[in-house]
Amino acid sequence: MATQLASARTGRNIDCSDAEWQARLDLAACYRIFDLMGWSESVYNHISVRVPGEDHAFLINPFGLLYSEVCASNLVKIDIDGNKLDGSPHPVNKAGFTQHGYFHRHLDWAHAICHVHTTETMAVCSLAEGLMPINFYACNFIGRIGYHDFEGITVRAEEAERLMANLGDKHILMLRNHGPVVMGRTLPEMFVMMWGLQRACEIQLATLSMGRPVLVSDDVVAVHQRDLAQAQPPGGGPGIGDFNAWVRRIDKIDRSWRD
Repeated sequence: MATQLASARTGRNIDCSDAEWQARLDLAACYRIFDLMGWSESVYNHISVRVPGEDHAFLINPFGLLYSEVCASNLVKIDIDGNKLDGSPHPVNKAGFTQHGYFHRHLDWAHAICHVHTTETMAVCSLAEGLMPINFYACNFIGRIGYHDFEGITVRAEEAERLMANLGDKHILMLRNHGPVVMGRTLPEMFVMMWGLQRACEIQLATLSMGRPVLVSDDVVAVHQRDLAQAQPPGGGPGIGDFNAWVRRIDKIDRSWRD
């Protein structure tokens, strides 16, 4: 990443490039932020990022650790097929990486990818209507989300082509009856999209629990998205200001993610 996010690093205890160590810090911070947000799912799900300057090399969480246990040095470096590249003693959930690996392999822009099982996003994935234009955050995403019908646990390689086809030119794929996959050109961009999607789903569930929602028209959604695109986010790029703010928050709680 051009902009360093999780700076003021502690001394590293693994042998890697400066660029990889920075990526490790950023990803470890992201895992801790997800956990603080309540977006973790025991030892399951993933956030993966490309290793800068290395073709088909990625960082991912060690399988079996809680997100609150992830730190910069215990992230596992893997290839496009989920095979370990760094001699890490930790296993990798290769089955869970199947969808990540296919998207990373075929989408040059997909630097960071997360898959979550939050209650609210899974609930919206399980609605026939999917995400509905009934709140501010939802309007950010209407027409910009792909949907993929449930085929069971996503471990089979032959499903990958259908995942890609249903994603199309979008950055978010809602796996029906399952949960979302969110992709970004940078880790902060992925994070802020995940944050907005989570808020949209939370508010949709709250609204539907009270009665009949007010739907925003297509014309207003278009105006909303046009004006949103013209707004300049703080921090120099999508999500950077948000991400750095949450890094400061987790640092006040526990700085062990920097180890």
